[in-house]
Amino acid sequence: MYESFFGLQEKPFSLLPDPDFLFYTKQHKLALTMLEYGMSSQAGFTVITGEIGAGKTTLIRKLLENDDPSVTVGLLNNTMVADLKELLSWIAFAFGLEFEGKSHVELYNDFIHFLIEEYGEGRRCVMIIDEAQQLGVELLEQVRMLSNINSGKHLLIQFILVGQPELRDILRRPELVQFAQRIAVDYHLKRLSEEETLEYIRHRVNMAGGKSTLFHDDTCRLIWQYSRGIPRLINVLCDTALVYGFSEQRPEIDLELMQDVIKDKESGLAPVQDEISVEEIERDLEDTKEKKTGGG
Repeated sequence: MYESFFGLQEKPFSLLPDPDFLFYTKQHKLALTMLEYGMSSQAGFTVITGEIGAGKTTLIRKLLENDDPSVTVGLLNNTMVADLKELLSWIAFAFGLEFEGKSHVELYNDFIHFLIEEYGEGRRCVMIIDEAQQLGVELLEQVRMLSNINSGKHLLIQFILVGQPELRDILRRPELVQFAQRIAVDYHLKRLSEEETLEYIRHRVNMAGGKSTLFHDDTCRLIWQYSRGIPRLINVLCDTALVYGFSEQRPEIDLELMQDVIKDKESGLAPVQDEISVEEIERDLEDTKEKKTGGG
């Protein structure tokens, strides 16, 4: 819609996870390294957590680009499961196994035979569970039990759990102390800083073929303050601002236009951020300007 007007080859702020647009902050580089280490070191459990929209799923997509023939990966996105049988069915589906009409025991038996066959062919199995916090205590304990399947000193199945901050709280509960002791790799993604937000916006614009000056510096600071540094919310604001800019035929996204976007978001059905008002943001922005110019 607005791509040609701004000289873009594609939308720079899509809400869909796109590893090609991954912006490597220091913490995202470290998180990806930790994921790769967990995969290669036969860690029983690797846990990556972060706020909603912090970039966890994009990191997983990037990890999956490493097409290693010695690793068989299953990805479980649907964690709204009721019991172990349903969980085993989804795990079977993730690994391409037959699951329809099978009992709990049959699913478990097929899973063990699959792991043994993969091990015999020289392949390691890795199960990635996204939104793992939705499993809850009982099913997470069942996941731990599944991880006990091994052959001598070698694990037949590794698990990578990805989830929101509450996953960390769940794993700290007394009922899961044995689970926590099995976690070899653990990393939490924090929100972007002001400087990282500016770099993130410029990175995505450049990746889409646009000019780094498309979003003014003050505009980027306002986006950071309102989004609290959460990449998904940054994308929502930036994408909406580009629609507004196209509608008003503005070649760049200035502070005034972004203020309009935020005000409209606040009055809409789904405010991007309900913890802070636009008036507070504008006061914060003025304070920041005064500090940088030595005023006040």
